[in-house]
Amino acid sequence: MKSTVESLSPTKVKLIVEVPFEELKPSLDAAYQSIAQQIVVPGFRKGKVPPQVIDQRVGRAPVLEEAINDALPKLYSQAVQDNQVKAIGRPEVDVTEFNDKESLQFSAEVEVRPEITLPDLAGLEASVEDIAVSDDEITEQIEALRQRFGSLNPVERAVGDNDFITLDLSASKDGEKVEEAQATGLSYQVGSGQLLDGLDEAVTGLSAGESNSFVTQLVGGALKGEDVDVEVTVTAVKEQELPEFDDEFAQTASEFDTADELRADVQTRLERGKRLEQAGDARDAVLEKILTLVDVPVPEGLLTDELAARKENLEQQLGYSGMTMEQFLEGEEQTQEEFDEDLKKRSEDAIKAQFVLDLVAEEQELSVNDQELTEHIVRHAQRSGVSPDQFAQHAVENNLVPSLVSEVVRGKALAHLVENAKVTDASGNAVELKTLQPDGTYADPEAAAADEAPAEEEPAKA
Repeated sequence: MKSTVESLSPTKVKLIVEVPFEELKPSLDAAYQSIAQQIVVPGFRKGKVPPQVIDQRVGRAPVLEEAINDALPKLYSQAVQDNQVKAIGRPEVDVTEFNDKESLQFSAEVEVRPEITLPDLAGLEASVEDIAVSDDEITEQIEALRQRFGSLNPVERAVGDNDFITLDLSASKDGEKVEEAQATGLSYQVGSGQLLDGLDEAVTGLSAGESNSFVTQLVGGALKGEDVDVEVTVTAVKEQELPEFDDEFAQTASEFDTADELRADVQTRLERGKRLEQAGDARDAVLEKILTLVDVPVPEGLLTDELAARKENLEQQLGYSGMTMEQFLEGEEQTQEEFDEDLKKRSEDAIKAQFVLDLVAEEQELSVNDQELTEHIVRHAQRSGVSPDQFAQHAVENNLVPSLVSEVVRGKALAHLVENAKVTDASGNAVELKTLQPDGTYADPEAAAADEAPAEEEPAKA
């Protein structure tokens, strides 16, 4: 087999392949065997019909067509390998010439990974925002802790904002009760907005034993998104009493002896979270900076697939939340055209980033071990709400393992870039990332260095 490659664009090539007829013999034999199993010829057992009889009964053309269809994928793969083509996506194959018992010629146009050249990334600089924990953020965390230890006390008054109430709900459509929208004894905090639109307004001002009705839309069931009539009855009203934030509370709610120590711990925990957010911002900033320095052509087919996948994912998320595209765009304060343009830009950047990180991984000879892949699968499973075993089985059955491996390798490539970049905050302070731990703390640099250093060999014992 002879093959040549012709460049059509930075992201597309054309393979031209010529195959001597004798190299088609394995596929031709397989075609005869396949057809022999499908036909019945008097005097011959099924599957034992000779090729010459098949040519007489069925014709040579169907045999050749099946043989070529069988051979083309293998021949294409061989041509890709011989010419070291970094193909992506499915090829467009065209049989340009075929002469029985002589030769087969075909061409295959396929998108390829673009050839890109990384600049010298030594000393790459990027900037992120300062870490700042406000008094309001600390107060919010403390209030949440006080609420955990608060008590609910019954009150003889009308429902007000933030009250905890017990209620009965009954929804109906055109006078008929909606069976899946009947509930009694529901606990609800006024103002949380966690049940139905219009509920807060309907119950505010009611006392225990009083009812009200309102029109709303259901968020699930057969009548999802349709207007229904809802009657709500308040059966109990309670208000929350919060403990004072003092030393006694600190001793009850934590391992600290004083309120000041507890407040300081809250601040430290918030700072750790901000530090992790800053690390994420640093990764984004470094990658964004690199993309401005590298010319990365984007294959059209790959971009089309990426856009389709992102749109499908968004549609699924909107469907789960009961939100329309119009409501989503309104919340994002975007027109459809602005959203489409932004989605295209983000898709292009994602593809460019993959190409860059793949190249970095190749240059740094990065790989993935079993433990790293397992940890990645566990994280995916947690986000998907399934067990690691279920996700792993799904990945194997749907051939997703190679893409999971690629995700880990790209993550390691990005970590390499970030750790070797000079990242500063808005105040000009260096952002330490090499020893940052998953909990937002820093590892001991000396201990980390010791872990990375090769262990000395112990002297042999006599």
